[in-house]
Amino acid sequence: MSFQGKVAVVTGASSGMGKAIAIEWVKRGGNVVINGRREQALAETAKEIDPTGAHIVVVAGDIGDPKTAERVVNEGLARYGHIDTLVNNAGIFIGGATTDITQDQFESVMSTNMAGFFYVTQHVLTAMLKRGAGHIVNITASGGAEQPMKEMQAILAALTKGGLNAATKSLAIEYADKGIRVNAVAPGVTKTPMHAPETHDFLANFHPLGRMGEVSDIVEAVLYLESASFVTGEILHVDGGQNAGKW
Repeated sequence: MSFQGKVAVVTGASSGMGKAIAIEWVKRGGNVVINGRREQALAETAKEIDPTGAHIVVVAGDIGDPKTAERVVNEGLARYGHIDTLVNNAGIFIGGATTDITQDQFESVMSTNMAGFFYVTQHVLTAMLKRGAGHIVNITASGGAEQPMKEMQAILAALTKGGLNAATKSLAIEYADKGIRVNAVAPGVTKTPMHAPETHDFLANFHPLGRMGEVSDIVEAVLYLESASFVTGEILHVDGGQNAGKW
């Protein structure tokens, strides 16, 4: 599948799933606008994705800041004239008992996972409505959001990523007649820099298939949804069977 001329905005793209999605998008001929709060890491990622700079726009900053979200969209439009796809990948995870969550932790997670999603989506939708076409993919979560486990205390993931699952369906219905599709990928625990290698064996046990997810599993899911023109409002679980039931 070629993405020749297609423009994607990818948040949280300095590493992990966002970086991998952006790399694959450009490999297939597309252009990307990448965002992340770690400026140096984002710059290094940009060079890896496209050393020429012709197919990439870099916007560093906290996506939870409305001004950053606006810049991400405006700079993409200024460079390429349109936005075809938004991948809301930026997110942070803070676990622990609910009574131990601090105010700072709560506000940090809500800012990135919820405010960041809302502001950039709002600006992208405005641009997509003018063209009458577009696709939004939200990276949510499986276990913490939909299949709670005693071993993984994750109230903030349930609040934010579960909320994104609901928002995915709401937006899909709101904009179905405007030519805009909205879907989600709900990963299981995936091998990214978020998880230290020494935890991998333990984390693999959360999945009936007996392994952690690979970043490539998530990339393939995003690519499928991008090509699936008759799919909207879908929450695609890429979680090794985690969502199917208690393991």
